[in-house]
Amino acid sequence: MPPTKKSAEREVLDVERRWVQAHRDLDLAVIEEILADDYVQIRSDGALVGKAEALQSYRSGTRRWELAESDEYRLAIHGDVAILVGRWRGRGVNDGARFDYTARFMAVYVRRGGTWLLRADQSTPLDG
Repeated sequence: MPPTKKSAEREVLDVERRWVQAHRDLDLAVIEEILADDYVQIRSDGALVGKAEALQSYRSGTRRWELAESDEYRLAIHGDVAILVGRWRGRGVNDGARFDYTARFMAVYVRRGGTWLLRADQSTPLDG
């Protein structure tokens, strides 16, 4: 029996929470598990980043998170595609430079083989 819309919403939000926790813990195994093989990120400068490049940025060992959280979710499920809009907060150090930002994000999750994977995301910084 296919999952109900409510169970699909719960599943997607559970994956999103695992994604955020994996950032705080720098758990590369979970990050790699959640990213779809054809994952693409649109960076704030318009550049496209694929799964391999995204994973390499975590593997550098120069990033440390003091805060990583997401909230203010708006979620739409369309069959095996979920579009999640929310707010992201991040604070820490990357390559010796401190960062502290809040952004609005859109993440596209796809269900493949019964598992929700992050297929694409993009974020826009918010002031204050």
